[in-house]
This record gives sequence, structure tokens and C-alpha cells, in this order.
Amino acid sequence: MAINYEQLKNWRFEERTDHYGVRDSIIYALTLGYGDDPSDIDDLRYVYEHDTLAVPTLLATVGAPGAWATNPELGIDWVKLLHGEHRITFHAPVPAEASVISRTRVTHVVDKGAGKGALVVTTRDIFNAEGLTPLATVEHVSFLRADGGFGQGDEPLPALPATPAAAPEATLMVRSTPQSAALYRLNGDLNPIHILPGMAAKAGFDRPILHGLCTYGMAARALVKHYCPVNPERLRSFSVRFSSPVFPGETLRVEAWKTGGQVQFRALAHERNVVVLSHGVAGIGEAA
Repeated sequence: MAINYEQLKNWRFEERTDHYGVRDSIIYALTLGYGDDPSDIDDLRYVYEHDTLAVPTLLATVGAPGAWATNPELGIDWVKLLHGEHRITFHAPVPAEASVISRTRVTHVVDKGAGKGALVVTTRDIFNAEGLTPLATVEHVSFLRADGGFGQGDEPLPALPATPAAAPEATLMVRSTPQSAALYRLNGDLNPIHILPGMAAKAGFDRPILHGLCTYGMAARALVKHYCPVNPERLRSFSVRFSSPVFPGETLRVEAWKTGGQVQFRALAHERNVVVLSHGVAGIGEAA
């Protein structure tokens, strides 16, 4: 069954209201490795229950529409679907506790051609339920490897910038642990390829892999710590392409190039020297 452009483009998502508390913010930070150095006072601001700071990429875990692409009405070969890119623009500081309203829609369906797959972009607008203040816009790019060639589609999102050729301005190391994938599941992504060896093998991996959004959050942690450690509200946007999986226990090596208010970056699985996040770009605003 081939995908239908009009049906996919006009797919309706239910509006969601979710509440997260300080405990959820702390758990999210812990799953990214915050608190691994008990003497790091800056990092403790994210895992201590008084005057808690939220890691802004927490909103990547809140209000997502779930496994909607598995609906058989859409005709998507979802087993071959990959998370291609993830982009967040922040409109206001992310609170450590809030009720939020999420509104998701399909904004782009891109036909790359027969045998080349398709791209689908879902855009999620997140509002603080108190006053409907915009908090963030999330663009989730899915790569449908088996669904190209339907003959109609949209233009893709503007391309993310390629990695600079110069030596990086900063090289930042963030450690995962063998338990990182099991812990990250506490944020709500229960895909079994991240915990069951048998399911990981069916997906083509010799062991469970780390969630892509955990790698994403770890890279954000590295850049926030380097450029604005106790002012996470200065992170105005964070976008990246997923290039290769990370295995729990590996170290993430984040290489960064800063120009004005923009930081380009990539991340590698340090022990294997394999690029796992590419075309990264983060917007860093001035301190208030």
C-alpha cells in the first residue's frame, strides 16, 4: 500500500495537555548524565529540587503524538522509518514545572523518488497552558526509507549547515553509562530496541542502542554547560541530523564552532570515532 500525500498531509492529531513537575525535570537531567560529578555546583542546579533549572530540550519529550505513523490507514512502512532530524526553537524560558498544550500537524511531505524514500515533517507547537504563552516549536523530520515515489510532495525544510572544515573552537566530552538507555526510558520512549537485545537484533543492531533524543539532549547539555551553564534560557534553538546510533556506555565527543550567536557542532561516539550527530546548529542568545 503506497502512502497517500493528501491523507498524510491532512492527518489530524488530537491536541494534548500534559503536566510535568520538578521531579520529571530532574529525572530528565539525570538521564542525560547531570549529577555525575557531585562537586559540580552548576550541574547540581538541574538535579536539586530547590530552584531547579530545566534542561530546555526536556520539551522534546513532552506532548509528542506517539507512534502515529504505525496507523495502517497511512500506508507507511513504519518498520523502515528513521528519525532523520530534530529541530527546536524556543520562544520563552522552559520552566521546571508546567502544564503545557501541544498542537501537532504535518507540515511537509517530501518525495525523494522511487527507491529513495520520503521525508515527513511534523511540527509541534507547545504552549504554557497558563496564558497560552508559546514555549517552543518542535520540527520532527522522519525518513520513510521505503515510501518514496508517490509522485507528489512539498519542498524540504531549509538545509542545516554543513560542519565547518576548520578545527573546532571547543571539544566537549559527555559520558553515557551502560544504564543510560534503560534510564532514558523513564522519559516515556519505551521502544524495546533500547532495552531488549532480541528486538535490537531484529532492527539490525548487535545490542540495544541509545535513544536518538538522549544523544540529542546530551549534546545540548555539553553546549549549555560550555556557553551558558546556569542560564539555559539563552539556548534559543537546537537542531541536528541523526547520523549513526550511540551505544550505552560510550562517550560523546561534541566539537563546536561559534560565530556570533550561532554555534555549529557535531558529535562523535568517541571510542569508535564515528559521527553520530551532524549538521548541528544551536542559537545562543545574550544573557538577560
